[in-house]
Amino acid sequence: MTTRRGGFTLDVDLEVAPGEVVAVLGPNGSGKSTLLGTLAGLYAPEDARVTLGARVLTDSAAGVSVPAHRRRVGMLSQQALLFPHLTARDNVAFGPRCAGRRRHEALAAARELLADVGVAELEGRRPAELSGGQAQRVAIARALAVEPDLLLLDEPFAALDVDAAPAVRSVLRRLVRRTGQTTLLVTHDVVDAVVLADRLIVLAEGRIVEQGPTAEVLARPRSAFAARIAGLDLVTGTASDGGLTTEEGTPVYGRPSEEVAPGEPAVAVFPPSAVAVHRKPPEGSPRNVVPVRLAALEPQGEVVRLRAAASPGGPPWVEGLAADVTPAAVAELGVEPGDDLWFAVKATEVAVHPRRR
Repeated sequence: MTTRRGGFTLDVDLEVAPGEVVAVLGPNGSGKSTLLGTLAGLYAPEDARVTLGARVLTDSAAGVSVPAHRRRVGMLSQQALLFPHLTARDNVAFGPRCAGRRRHEALAAARELLADVGVAELEGRRPAELSGGQAQRVAIARALAVEPDLLLLDEPFAALDVDAAPAVRSVLRRLVRRTGQTTLLVTHDVVDAVVLADRLIVLAEGRIVEQGPTAEVLARPRSAFAARIAGLDLVTGTASDGGLTTEEGTPVYGRPSEEVAPGEPAVAVFPPSAVAVHRKPPEGSPRNVVPVRLAALEPQGEVVRLRAAASPGGPPWVEGLAADVTPAAVAELGVEPGDDLWFAVKATEVAVHPRRR
């Protein structure tokens, strides 16, 4: 599709499979909001064809443009935007009522969804009586109440505080997985993509510059933006009681930060600043200690990033891991590419998140 707004042009070719969750990341002004607005029917593209299943929503050449309220596209933004005069129950029931469902049916569906998002006891409250996290849970229920063929999420956790965001993210993940809801998620937070998305797309200047499975894009970024947002070390595997087990069977010890059950696909993430670098195997408290071969030294402002490659006989999953150390530490270690080193990370620095299959 090609959409022009003022002097900005969005030119993308995007397909989302039924039941797939695709995360869209990109710097400000890259076209993320324009993409969602075009799919929702809020913007008129200059040259586009948008289909949803067997239905054609937009076809510029044929003069087809289905209005927003008939697209069966749900949208959830940063702000809950609930009707202030309606209770939580009536907010959720509003969509089904507009779609022609009888009042008692719509209210029953609303109560069920409010229970699903964990706020059944708040059904009689109005938005002013809800916290930010509670209001966003109600907004999730309202977006799903219309049984959308496509759910659009526009930074849905950005306005929540650090305590509410993980809980609401966990609720949304559980519902999306259970229902098989086809979803397009716009976010600036790499954790949102890791926890929710099957696939990741990076936009820059109105075009797709990178795409692929989420863990693959974050582990081996090919664009400047992806490299910046992937300022986390990321290891894929299967959740275990003590953290995660890699595909090769190596344990990575960490702490769960979301609902993650042993045996399900998971990722362990930690910042490069949490990685200590040693010439010899360290003694002491770090539970995660692995041999690496130094691949590169990359200046990163006030620190130097040491990029790892697998060492002979060492685990292959260390490929691409990074450690941020001071220039003084680099000088003290006396390292250069090709040297064999040891990376160590405390288990308390490693967060284990569920990963979409």
